[in-house]
Formats: sequence, structure tokens, C-alpha cells
Amino acid sequence: MSAETTERDPDRERAESRALRLLPEERAAGSDDARAQATAILAESDRRTADPGAAPDTVLERRTSDQTVTEPPD
Repeated sequence: MSAETTERDPDRERAESRALRLLPEERAAGSDDARAQATAILAESDRRTADPGAAPDTVLERRTSDQTVTEPPD
């Protein structure tokens, strides 16, 4: 075995894990290559996480849970 095959590749492991856990709508739509689909989904997610402006069609809010919940009146 080469060093390349014995080293852990976190991105590959992440894509393989994601490919095994497709969302119901992804499973229903089908895929010729679930691993390639998962890789593309994760790459897009990483881009949007790194640059919230990369998704101009969505509004991304960064709030903590205490900022989203209002206490009920006593």
C-alpha cells in the first residue's frame, strides 16, 4: 500500500459518510453516483459557510439560541 492509501482523508471520509445518509428527497431523486453527489453538496456547503454572501438567494442569520427565544410572560 502507498502512503496515500494509508493516510486518513477527512474530506473523502466526510463525503462517503454523507453519501450513505442521503436526505429522503435526494434518495427519491436518485443519483448515478451518490459519492460524487455528496462531494458536490459538501463543497457547496463549505463555500456558503466560509462566505455567507456566496448564497445571494438566501438570507443567512447568525444568532445564538438565546437571541431567538423569547421568555414567556410569568
